[in-house]
Amino acid sequence: MANEKDSPLRRNNLDIEAGESGGDDVDNTNPFDITTTKNAPIERLKRWRRAALVLNASRRFRYTLDLKKEEEKAQIRRKMRAHAQVLRAAILFKEAPSKENGVPKLPEAPTGDFGITPDQLLSLTRDHDLNALRQYDGAKKGIPGNDEDILKLKTAFGSNTYPRKKPRSFWVFLWEAWQDLTLIILMVAAVASLALGIKTEGIKEGWYDGASIAFAVILVIVVTGLGLADCSCLAISDYRQSLQFQNLNEEKRNIHLEVVRGGRRVPVSIFDIVVGDVVPLKIGDQVPADGILISGHSLAIDESSMTGESKIVHKDAKAPFLMSGCKVADGFGTMLVTSVGINTEWGLLMASISEDTGEETPLQVRLNGVATFIGIVGLSVAFVVLVVLLIRFFTGNTTNPDGSVQFKAGQTKVGTAIDGVIKIITVAVTIVVVAVPEGLPLAVTLTLAYSMRKMMRDKALVRRLSACETMGSATTICSDKTGTLTINQMTVVEAYVSGKKMDPPDDMSLISPMASGLLIEGIAQNSTGSVFVPEAGGAEEVTGSPTEKAILNWGLKLGMNFEATRSGSSVLHVFPFNSEKKRGGVALKLPDSQVHIHWKGAAELVLASCGSYIDENNSVLQMDEQKMNFFKKVIEDMAAGSLRCVAIAFRDYEAEKVPTDEELLSQWALPEDQLVLLAIVGLKDPCRPEVKVSMQLCRTAGVKVRMVTGDNLQTAKAIALECGILGSGDDAVEPNLIEGKTFRALTDVQRLEIAEKISVMGRSSPNDKLLLVQALKKNGHVVAVTGDGTNDAPALHEADIGLAMGIQGTEVAKESSDIIILDDNFSSVVKVVRWGRSVYANIQKFIQFQLTVNVAALIINVVAAVSSGDVPLNAVQLLWVNLIMDTLGALALATEPPTDHLMHRPPVGRR
Repeated sequence: MANEKDSPLRRNNLDIEAGESGGDDVDNTNPFDITTTKNAPIERLKRWRRAALVLNASRRFRYTLDLKKEEEKAQIRRKMRAHAQVLRAAILFKEAPSKENGVPKLPEAPTGDFGITPDQLLSLTRDHDLNALRQYDGAKKGIPGNDEDILKLKTAFGSNTYPRKKPRSFWVFLWEAWQDLTLIILMVAAVASLALGIKTEGIKEGWYDGASIAFAVILVIVVTGLGLADCSCLAISDYRQSLQFQNLNEEKRNIHLEVVRGGRRVPVSIFDIVVGDVVPLKIGDQVPADGILISGHSLAIDESSMTGESKIVHKDAKAPFLMSGCKVADGFGTMLVTSVGINTEWGLLMASISEDTGEETPLQVRLNGVATFIGIVGLSVAFVVLVVLLIRFFTGNTTNPDGSVQFKAGQTKVGTAIDGVIKIITVAVTIVVVAVPEGLPLAVTLTLAYSMRKMMRDKALVRRLSACETMGSATTICSDKTGTLTINQMTVVEAYVSGKKMDPPDDMSLISPMASGLLIEGIAQNSTGSVFVPEAGGAEEVTGSPTEKAILNWGLKLGMNFEATRSGSSVLHVFPFNSEKKRGGVALKLPDSQVHIHWKGAAELVLASCGSYIDENNSVLQMDEQKMNFFKKVIEDMAAGSLRCVAIAFRDYEAEKVPTDEELLSQWALPEDQLVLLAIVGLKDPCRPEVKVSMQLCRTAGVKVRMVTGDNLQTAKAIALECGILGSGDDAVEPNLIEGKTFRALTDVQRLEIAEKISVMGRSSPNDKLLLVQALKKNGHVVAVTGDGTNDAPALHEADIGLAMGIQGTEVAKESSDIIILDDNFSSVVKVVRWGRSVYANIQKFIQFQLTVNVAALIINVVAAVSSGDVPLNAVQLLWVNLIMDTLGALALATEPPTDHLMHRPPVGRR
């Protein structure tokens, strides 16, 4: 990319700032009317907590976001960054005397297996010392990669992990469970009841009530791990919940990437990276460890996670040092790992901050409101019962089982009167406990936690708890095409070279020698993929994106020697593939000082820049109108057959016009005009077999699926018809089928109107996707978006539910998402919708079940207390009913798996 201004990431950030967000455009006066909690400001989240009296707030909000801790965490991060900078300055000052003329005195080489010590490596990367770096040699083939070698490196330089804060023990959760006010009142009531029973009935008969209450309370605290009990006081449930979130975080951090070992690319976990590994980086990747840039083009790094400044930093030979945890914003390159784990600044930072996983979901917010309201009603009823019973007691209207009056003014002893009052207070306290459904907020947590665990089996990793339930409300899904609706295994099935069709597409004899040489040069050099040839022989191993792999495989069939072709010319400058321009280019310098510029990208866009083509006689002919129309028809026919069309072109360039200054060269915009067309190829990516059934399910469920793709309209239309997004060819008319630039050109009002009708958007840029999401949200839709590229991040962030692809998705896309689809399959997205709806259905069942029992128990006791002065259900009976109801009821109802019947209902919607 030419410079920072042109960065697609930068452009999309500006678009977000300039565009209108669909999430916060309504002024919510009711604090419980929360349209979305995603990315909501802290002040807004504080507002609803202040809205009403919340009983046992410290317990009620156990699984919701600790707002105070969030602010503290931000301060800790700022302090850590400042501390790291101060530490670096202090070390540089301390080591200043050991330098002569600015060149550090390096210690003698260690006697071990490696030519450098961990301390030297740490000093090298921490100080960003170029002079010291030049005194060491690196290897571009990486480490040999055998187990013994990796073990030695881990022993010498450490592993790419860092110590975590010890999780709280079970006993801590048990201790916290005792801190609940309602439980303390119950325990006091239990002690009073025990003392009263023993006093009045003797130790043999009188211990039952008090001991039963005490046992019920202890069982509430230490309930089985899958149980759910009153007062939200669950030591084991809390403990298991914390372990589950810890495991979830481990899964989120376990990024898989490719490293070069022994000259070949091998996939490894980020935790298995060792010092000496060579790691290829491309747009959207996360830098996995500290290291130095070996080679790269237009590489720009977003270091905001480390420095706190949202500034894109360009990396080259003058500034080759890379910091762990940062994101690749633009370009590509190869890095050598020099520090891992705790030896990196990112490792030090992460080891000092424990990740807080709690957050409130809209359903939890509403349930907290409901529980608070019912709690207030319960308190009121208990107070009324208390007053009525006390009046009846002191007016002599309360009798013993034998018919005698319990209290006679001036005759009853004070001790006996106090015993009677304690019994009445115990009944009132028990009514409070039964009336207040404090199990509600924890019921939703249990349902969400259960759903999250089960969704992992359905290939969906939930990063944001609220996404589980929000997905059940989804009214529309904006889906990618490649890899999500299709199987993402590209192959070249049709090719036009030298102005005519190749049949078969890999028949070398049909290509002129000149076109063949230039085509192979362009395929090999203008690619971010690679080809590894095993030394022991065997088939070549091709790596890269599906499109790159397909074209490289085609090149190999045409006789391409990848390594020889790449070493036959030197790269002057690279324009990485850009989803805005939908093309990528490279400038090469040949041994005879000639300069060739190769372009590859969307067929109709590259063709528009071509002024000539090479025919079968090695002649370069001008592109007349007839030939141009011929190639346009070729592209249309390929697209109509659901093929992805890619054009490959080149041009000569005057060597003297190429900038010689390194800085000017890095900002040089490659010429895009007067290109010579070399080939147009059609790549086939078949539709996933299960997608059609998933589309039918979505239609039945009232969820509209829209395809948003960078491919041209004809290809998009063919795939949409194949997978069932478009019912028939009659539906494939505007505005159902629309091009990105057409949608972009509409006014805001027109977009809101057209957005409802769009089923397929072709040739869309990331900004078009963002505009569509914003328009749909303004129309009241709950929008789910799938994406895999760095440029999808704004749309994923803006959507109500962002779904990133786990296999092809970049780290930037995953970081912006709420759910990661581990198998990149659209049917997994539909399973997430089912689970989301299941959450709502289960909570509704639980509320109906709990409130029915609560209201029935309340009415019986209140009526009986007012009419007869006694209650048919005593404290022990009410406690056990409540305990069994909450525990078994929630366990049965909150963990019910989703059924197909859920997909026959309309979506719940935003409100």
